Amino acid sequence: MATTVRRAVLTLPAAPTGPENPLAALRPLDEMHAVGSRERDGLPRDMARQLGHEPLRTVLPVRILDGYGRDRTPTALDAIVIENDRLRATVLPGLGGRIHSLHHKPTGRELVYRNPVLQPADFALNGAWFSGGIEWNIGATGHTTLSCAPVHAALVTAPDGGDMLRLWEWERLRDLPYQVDLWLPEDSDFLYVGVRVRNPHEHPAPVYWWSNIAVPEDEHTRVLAPADEAWHFGYEHTLNRVPVPETDGTDRTYPLRSEYPADYFYEVPDGARRWIASLDGDGHGLVQTSTDVLRGRKLFLWGSGTGGRRWQRWLTEPGTGGYAEIQAGLARTQLEHVPLEAGAEFSWLEAYGPLSADPAAVHGDDWAAARAETERQLARALPRADVDGAYEAWRRCADTEPGEVLATGSGWGALEVRRAGYKLPGTPFDRSTLGEQQAPWLELLEQGTFPQPLRVAPPGPSLVSPHWRDMLETAPAEPLTEYHLGIAQWHADDRAQAVRSWERGLPLAPSRWPLLRCLAVAARESGQSERAADHYTEAFDDLCAERRDDGETWTAATSALGREAIEALLTADRTAAARTVLESLRPEIRARGRFRLLEARLLLAEGDTAAVRAVFDAGFEVADLREGAEILEEIWRSVTDDPLPDVYDFRMRRRPLR
Repeated sequence: MATTVRRAVLTLPAAPTGPENPLAALRPLDEMHAVGSRERDGLPRDMARQLGHEPLRTVLPVRILDGYGRDRTPTALDAIVIENDRLRATVLPGLGGRIHSLHHKPTGRELVYRNPVLQPADFALNGAWFSGGIEWNIGATGHTTLSCAPVHAALVTAPDGGDMLRLWEWERLRDLPYQVDLWLPEDSDFLYVGVRVRNPHEHPAPVYWWSNIAVPEDEHTRVLAPADEAWHFGYEHTLNRVPVPETDGTDRTYPLRSEYPADYFYEVPDGARRWIASLDGDGHGLVQTSTDVLRGRKLFLWGSGTGGRRWQRWLTEPGTGGYAEIQAGLARTQLEHVPLEAGAEFSWLEAYGPLSADPAAVHGDDWAAARAETERQLARALPRADVDGAYEAWRRCADTEPGEVLATGSGWGALEVRRAGYKLPGTPFDRSTLGEQQAPWLELLEQGTFPQPLRVAPPGPSLVSPHWRDMLETAPAEPLTEYHLGIAQWHADDRAQAVRSWERGLPLAPSRWPLLRCLAVAARESGQSERAADHYTEAFDDLCAERRDDGETWTAATSALGREAIEALLTADRTAAARTVLESLRPEIRARGRFRLLEARLLLAEGDTAAVRAVFDAGFEVADLREGAEILEEIWRSVTDDPLPDVYDFRMRRRPLR
């Protein structure tokens, strides 16, 4: 059959992502993948330099997604299917362009881990993320903020004259446009993926990219890559060079032979072909290879321990098989950001397909022989020269303007193109995509004033780039303008000026709680716990007085501000005030797992350990439990010496808690 690209609908049991958190993301990142400056001593010079290259302090201007639960219902998801007579790839344009499935028709095998559910969890930089398939991680260390966001999609003519699917968006953490082109040559066993990240600005930009592939896992699964060493990163925040395949007497290329979750970033020698494969006990599985720009290769494993298995059940469906992740990135490790010069671009080609190798060699004790057999079979299935040739052919199509639109992403790229007049052939950000969130910023751009709201509602999203900050500084100093200006100044690390802007906005503000909440965060971050508690108390009272209805937006604001207020009041040892805030929340909010956890923390602060134990015994689930969080175990250990129940065991490291 000729290659086709068509729309489809995929129905999965899914938990809705929920509304955006309307509170600006002023708090520091809690990304687990970071090492301190002291730990960088002794690392290769280029790695150490890139580890410290323009790290993010917040996820501004992106908003946090934490309004999801764990109740799943059958949900119809828009999908795009790319298919020839060998492969069928199913793409989810409404969820970051994730490849949900890669099915090999001749063998009937699913080459990636196809999650049977869509369950958000707190793994993305901005919260909601889900596991499975192949995802495109851009922005900064961690899972992209676009994990659960729509991207633009359209048909384009492929290098061989057939149809190609183009995905593109504007990545807002670094203000960079990117595109992902997917096509299946006729009769090909390999899906080709051309990727381009452009820097249209007049200054260098830090770039992060990792293609993340979830692969099925069992006790016989082995991950192979062309390396004899790797950089091991565990949840103790240390980066160590270790031999491959065996460390501490255990072959770590078999994911289930490790106990705790960990990353292994392979040290692929210069000049070696870039590839990584996951093969089962019979030598069958998936291989990913690329042109040389995509330098890094990685294995992430959950391990066989209780915590890792608990996370697997949390992210998927109990009773289904587990998965590991194999990845490919621009740098050697995910802790690095690579500079991209002004007006320049990074581009490369990836290929994904089936691979079969001699199981005796793949699973033998000779690592060099296992690698050599895998690489021989890859060379037979897809020669390196063919990948390089496909890249060159694709580059000639990368600027082709898209044809039929298949899906629409956000309007943020259109706003940036409108502001700066960027010329981005191949990735049109049409003015028709501008929406309600962009409207006030378009007025600021065209009229020089930030419009005041027509109705009482939580503030919309902020923009924080220097050019928007400059426009806010010259606009009339209305309270809402001061609110957004302070957020932009906070993002620029001008915290004293941010506080002054928020304080200037307070006297005439018809809605005081957004400004008070910003001042509360500023006080808390500077160690002024009493002042923070005062601001949070006033902000929460003001919000409750202003709240207009029980709709999704006001409920999201109330629960988010209530949570922050309770945490700040507990920090200031104001347990009675924290109790007042908690009991003023609506019953449906208090019933959520996050607030059951806050109830346990409050009871512990009140000295009622029996009641804390009763909360745990009754059972609760914190839907937005953060990757690496240890709060459940900390509270449990504070009230009992009994073993931590498996249902609360999300431990990702061996080191005992301090």
